[in-house]
Amino acid sequence: MTVWSAVLASLMSGPFLRFAPSPNGYLHLGHGFSALFTWRAATHLGGTALLRIEDIDTVRCKPEYDAAIREDLAWLGLDWPQPVLRQSERFALYRAAAARLGDLLYACNCSRAEIAARATRTDPDGAPLYDGHCRHHPPPAGSQLQWRIKMDEAIARAGPLGIAELAVDGINIGETLETRLANPALWGDAVIVRKDTPTSYHLSVVVDDAAQGITHVTRGMDLHAATDLHALLQKLLRLPAPIYAHHGLVCDDADLKLSKSKRSVSLRSLREAGWLSQDIRGQLGF
Repeated sequence: MTVWSAVLASLMSGPFLRFAPSPNGYLHLGHGFSALFTWRAATHLGGTALLRIEDIDTVRCKPEYDAAIREDLAWLGLDWPQPVLRQSERFALYRAAAARLGDLLYACNCSRAEIAARATRTDPDGAPLYDGHCRHHPPPAGSQLQWRIKMDEAIARAGPLGIAELAVDGINIGETLETRLANPALWGDAVIVRKDTPTSYHLSVVVDDAAQGITHVTRGMDLHAATDLHALLQKLLRLPAPIYAHHGLVCDDADLKLSKSKRSVSLRSLREAGWLSQDIRGQLGF
């Protein structure tokens, strides 16, 4: 029995959800909303909310941010089963998952500048869409490589993909389950294994959702389009597909989503300024 099968066996049966922040900075109000939303959904469904630490970026992720995440969540009145899954301890599993994709992956050493110079379209995140250069011009031996998926071949192998979704009304998940067709082609030949780590967000998240028995994924609308790529990987890797519910985003005065990169005001700084956890809950509608 694996560690996670033992953890799941020790918990009540029923839905499993997760909140999965990256410890590359302090949590802000947007993270607070997502965490509170997830725990509220778990209560509504009669299930369990898990904490996952998504720290595949071993350069930017720091132990002090990991500790701060747990402190902030506990301050908000949230708790979770132990142990907490840390992605940096699971690289061998991600390598194995990538290997299962076999000839659907190809090596690429293109830089961001090179991709941007050749791109004629953008992906759903607004980034330059890769043109498949290294499919036809293999990179030289010894170069630092990332591995991309041959999107057209992957879609042909997977067949039609349906995504089960629950609508969201403010801080509540809906009751009616609807299915939409996924369109992962919008991502082009996406990176599945990065140059600096043996996985990508997309690969690690589907592997870990399956390993943790996640039945419902609650996250922000900024990741809605990524679900199409995740559905493709789940089908190719023969992993179970969760039900998804994407909530609205907390935005700043310019109507832009909060982010660590913009140094949006952190929960930690608000607490130090005298805010109480009930103040945060009230501010976010909980």
